[in-house]
Amino acid sequence: MAGQAPVRILGLDPGLRHMGWGIIDAAGNRLSHVADGTIHTDSGDDLATRLLELHEGIAAVIGQWQPDEAAVEETLSNVNPSSTLKLGMARGIALFSAAKAGLPVEQYLPMAVKKSVVGTGHADKVQVQHMVKMLLPGFQRSTADAADALAVAICHAHHAQTRRKVDNAILGIKR
Repeated sequence: MAGQAPVRILGLDPGLRHMGWGIIDAAGNRLSHVADGTIHTDSGDDLATRLLELHEGIAAVIGQWQPDEAAVEETLSNVNPSSTLKLGMARGIALFSAAKAGLPVEQYLPMAVKKSVVGTGHADKVQVQHMVKMLLPGFQRSTADAADALAVAICHAHHAQTRRKVDNAILGIKR
C-alpha cells in the first residue's frame, strides 16, 4: 500500500469528568500516534456548563488536529442510573461535536475495542494500555482515558480498513 494517504482518526472515550481523546494516522496496516489528552470538567460546576466544556474541548482538538473521521466508544448501562444518564450525555456531546465538525462518526462497544486491540473482548484496562503502547511506538501513556481513546481510534482503523477493502471488492476496484 505504498503511497497510500493516511487517514487521521479521532478516538473519544466519553466521560463527564474525564473525556479521553486520541489522534492516530492510519495508512494501510501502519498506525502512528499523533496526539492524545484528556478534557477535564469540574464536578462542582452545573451539568450544562460541564457539557459545554466537553464540546468546546472536543472542538478545539478537532480544530488543532484536523481529523478525517471519528470513533466514539459506546457506553453500557451501569448500576447507578444517574451515572449512566450523565455518561450518556457526555457520549452525546462526543457524537454531536464530531458530527457538527462534519466528521463521519462510528461507534464501538467496549468489547469490540478490546478485541481489536488485545485480541480478546474480556481484556482488562492494563492489557489494553500495554497493547496501545505496543501498537503506537512513541506513545507515552498520559492518562488512562487518553489510552482508552487511542484504543477506540485503533479499533476504528482496523474496522474501517476492512470496510474499505470489502467496498472496493464489491465495486471491483483493485488497489
